[in-house]
Amino acid sequence: MKNVGQIDKLLRIFVGVGILGAGYFYGSYWGLVGVLPIGTALVGVCPAYSLFGFKTCKKEINELGD
Repeated sequence: MKNVGQIDKLLRIFVGVGILGAGYFYGSYWGLVGVLPIGTALVGVCPAYSLFGFKTCKKEINELGD
């Protein structure tokens, strides 16, 4: 079940690209950490959010329309 909302996705992509860019600029492999927020944004699921029961997305409508 997805737990990352649209604004959260945009922020994660922006931050992830920034971290990757900083890693490239400084010549550090630590910049690869930027792949994590980009990946969670693309998939729409954040394991840390799941662990703590946190969601930033709108309520999903199930198949029955409830």
